[in-house]
This record gives sequence, structure tokens and C-alpha cells, in this order.
Amino acid sequence: GVDLQVCTSKNPTCCTKKMEEMYQTAAKQDIQQVLQTSSATLKFLISHNAAAFQETFEILIRLAENYTSTLFCNAYGNMAAEATVHVQEFFTDVGLFLFGTDISAEEFVSRFFDSLFPVVYNHVINPGPTDISLEYAECLRVARRDIRPFGNVPKKAIGQMGRALLPSRTFLQALNLGIEVINTTDHLHFSKDCSRALLRMQYCPHCQGLTLSKPCMGYCLNIIRGCLADVAEVDLHWRRYIQSLEELSRAMSGAYDIEHVLLNFHSVVNDALVQARINGPELSEQVNKICGPPVRKPKESPGCSFDQNKDNQGLKMFSRDSEETLTNRRKEFISHLRLYRAFYGGLADQLCGNELAAADGLSCWNGEDVVRRYTHRVVGSGIKAQSANPEVKVKGTDPVISQVIDKLKHVIQV
Repeated sequence: GVDLQVCTSKNPTCCTKKMEEMYQTAAKQDIQQVLQTSSATLKFLISHNAAAFQETFEILIRLAENYTSTLFCNAYGNMAAEATVHVQEFFTDVGLFLFGTDISAEEFVSRFFDSLFPVVYNHVINPGPTDISLEYAECLRVARRDIRPFGNVPKKAIGQMGRALLPSRTFLQALNLGIEVINTTDHLHFSKDCSRALLRMQYCPHCQGLTLSKPCMGYCLNIIRGCLADVAEVDLHWRRYIQSLEELSRAMSGAYDIEHVLLNFHSVVNDALVQARINGPELSEQVNKICGPPVRKPKESPGCSFDQNKDNQGLKMFSRDSEETLTNRRKEFISHLRLYRAFYGGLADQLCGNELAAADGLSCWNGEDVVRRYTHRVVGSGIKAQSANPEVKVKGTDPVISQVIDKLKHVIQV
């Protein structure tokens, strides 16, 4: 073929234009493959842990819900059936918040105590032969924040929940972003100039019958650093991202540890109920002022319908050392992740060193011929360094990479 676009040479060629086009496709696929292979263990590390942490949090929420429903069944049986509904709603909200839904912890904790007040009033503060009416219950629900039947307990619960759930929510979001960053850099869009350079490096020697020769190290570095110039820009933000995860992980233990706060919620609720019982007579007076005397309807309070044994077997095993496990699992994950701090900074060197280039001392391909060594200047990593690249012209930044850098900056800020 005389009409080759890239693999032109002084020597006779074995390639046609059609073959050159097929080689062009192959060169791009090869580099995608090499990129994906190099990030596979890192991607598995993050996605495997993201799934494991999410599952652990789900189990924790179920366990905390069980403890709280059991408290009502054992100590306040007459109102257990009504209270359990509000307990379920509360822990559904905890899950939604933890897994990223846009709701406020303060709001759903307050909502729980609002709904609990009419039930407590009906059964503990002012129990009667019949139930209070729905309208009266609604008046109590609305008045709860003014009457403060549970004293300071709701405020304390809001503080604890917010401080325990937010770090775990952020931790999960950060892990999911880590997976997104890797997926983005695994599926790069290569410029025309880079694609041609890859073809010249990997397959043009075939057109001269040189199927065994590999590119020289410096030549390989210039081309791969040129093609991955954008990706190298992720390096600084990726290092900061891992450092922020490390700091966040350290801050997740202690008094505001998620296990501690969730698994202890039942005793917070118990404190609230004790408080309401002690202040019963005063509360009745306040309620009469705001809502009038109780309006009642026929009684229909079933006993406890919550099946205490349903989940307890699997959960007991989990709860015995859950705090140990979660903290240790986080530490272990972070110590593995730290090994990948420089992943993006050294990516081009890793690809050329492990996969693509000829070993030192062997004759190698320099883009035109097989030589003893590559004589052009080798440029550094990143966009700025590419202005002097003899093999690839690099124009502006890839918008997709800029976007992923912005997301990293945002999550570091959070």
C-alpha cells in the first residue's frame, strides 16, 4: 500500500490502508485494556469495601430497630403496636439519610418524637378507658415541640444522630465517587493525535515485518504521558482524596461512633419515656391549656405484634463484636488504599514498565526503526510538560476529566 497515513516508511511495507485502519482500532483497544487491567485491583478494593460497609450499616439499622421495638414490647406492652410503626418509620429515615437521600437528621428525629408523644400521652400520661381521637392526637403531635414532654432528650438525640450518621454517609459517598473516578479514567476518549501515536508505537513495526520488536522505554513514556496528560492532572486531587478519607475514618470512632449511637438509641427512647412519666401531672395541665380536655373514641390498642425472634439469631452474632469489626475493617481498608496514593501520578510509567516497552539494554522501536536506544528528550507527566513532547501534540484539558476533578475537590471539601 502506498497510501498509508501513519505507518509510512522508506522500506517496503506489508500493510494496506485497510490493515492500517484495523491496527488503529486495535491500538486503541489495547491501551484501554491495559488501563483497565492496571486499575482492576484498586477498583475491586474500593467497590468491594463500599458494598461491605453498606451491608454492615443496613444490618446495624435493622438491629437498632429491633432493640427499640423490643423495648416497647417488654416495658410498654400496651402501646407497643402503635409505637412500633413510628419506630419503623424512624429507622427507614435513618437508612435514607445514610445512603444519600436529601433529608435532614434534625427533621426526622424531631418527627419521631412528635409522633411518639400522642401515643405516650394516651397510654402513660393520661390513660383512659378509651383512646384519644385522631384530631386530638394531631393537636398533641403539633404541640410536642412547645410542651417538651421528653425534656432535653430529643435535642440530645438530634446531636448524636447528626454527628454519627453524617461521617458514615460522607464515607459511602466518597467511596462511590472513587469508583466513578476509576471508571472515568478507564474509558478515556483519545485524541486523533494520540491515537495515531499509539498506532505508530504498537503496530507500525509490523508493517515492516518487525512483529517482535517493542517500543523503547523513553519513546513509550513520551507517547503514554502525552495520551494520559489529563489523567496525570488527577494525581494531586487523588492523593488529597485518600488523605481526607483517612482523616474521616479516624474521626468516625469514639462517642459518636455509628454503632454506638444506633445500638444505644433504645435507651435514649427509654430516657424520654421515663421523663414523660415523671412530669405526667404537669404535662396533663399544659396539654389541657393547648388542646383542651382529651376527646376519646373506643379503644383499639392491640398488644405487641413485633416478632422478637425473627432476626435475632443472625443479628446477635453480628452485634457481639460489631464495633470492633467496623473500626478494624475501616483501618484495614484505608491502609490498603494508601498503597494507591500515587496511582495516577505513576500510571504512564507503570504501563510502559510492566506492559508496553522493551526491557533495558534490548534493541527497540523508536517510531521509525529498530535502534539501540531512544535519543529524543523524554518529557514529564501532566499537561504543562507536554508542550515539549516530540511524539504527541496535546491540546487543552478533557472536560470529562475536569468534571471528575471538580467532584473530587467537592468531596474533599465535604
